[in-house]
Amino acid sequence: MIISRTPLRISFFGGGSDLPAFYRQHGGAVLSTTIDKSVYVTVSRKFDDAVRVSYSRTEEVARAAQVEHPLVREALGMLGIEGGIEITSVADIPARGTGLGSSSAFTVGLLNALHAYRGRHAPAGQLAEEACLIELERCGEPIGKQDQYAAAFGGLNLIRFQSDERVEVTKVICPPDALAELKGRLLFFYTGTTRSASALLAEQTVRVATDRDVSRATRDLACFAEAAFKSLGAGDIGPLGRMLDQSWRLKRALSHGVSNSLVDAAYDAALGAGAEGGKLLGAGGGGFLMFLAPPERHDRIRAALSQLRETPFAFSSAGSKIIFVHE
Repeated sequence: MIISRTPLRISFFGGGSDLPAFYRQHGGAVLSTTIDKSVYVTVSRKFDDAVRVSYSRTEEVARAAQVEHPLVREALGMLGIEGGIEITSVADIPARGTGLGSSSAFTVGLLNALHAYRGRHAPAGQLAEEACLIELERCGEPIGKQDQYAAAFGGLNLIRFQSDERVEVTKVICPPDALAELKGRLLFFYTGTTRSASALLAEQTVRVATDRDVSRATRDLACFAEAAFKSLGAGDIGPLGRMLDQSWRLKRALSHGVSNSLVDAAYDAALGAGAEGGKLLGAGGGGFLMFLAPPERHDRIRAALSQLRETPFAFSSAGSKIIFVHE
């Protein structure tokens, strides 16, 4: 039996610039960190030659090619595993539609566990590349590449996407007191709704390639990621709240599906109670709201958002790991 643990992530700046339709023309950059919430994947040998997969439903089929879950089917096919295997997955929070990169974390964790099942170690770069190949190419998902690299490498990073398909992961080196202050200023609230980002990202993929205003705005979002990286490196978190607010307003204008009346009302209420800035995590439409505010204003913000569920997240430095092996 093999068990992998793979972290979820929060993205601060640059979302959308990791879409292939954009970075292949202009390059992209995302600033994100993994958090202390994870996806767990268990892989074990099955007593017969069949394949059993358990997630929100359970499948039992004669061979891997018959598995309906596309990520599992393609991962098994990529690694040449035809049967005699059982796969289960659980997560610390709702697994889909929360804006925390859970689908890619599952793919990375599944690949990590399957490689270990095969008796080999897969480094972070390989896991991220293979997860991108499965999700974007083999499954045809209209998504970007930030989540796979965040999940595989872990930590607080600037992830740059080059037009020639190279991806560079650079750790953010921030003075400890400034990093502690940043963590102490963050608040997270669950909106109570989840959504599939696929349709929204498919629309964004078309628009970043054909609409000059959307392309220009996405370049600005990537510039915010680069600017925040420099600010954190200098130990200056002062500008980040204002930058989050500007970035969110810019992203919200890209498509009607990015936000909704509930999110807009909650965002305005938080700013009215003292938040400096914030955003909806992920592509938009639901999931978790993040705000940056001085700690002395947190209680006022909590009161203003009493209809939402506060969900504290801590930063995590580890990427996908094998946490249990039993022969």
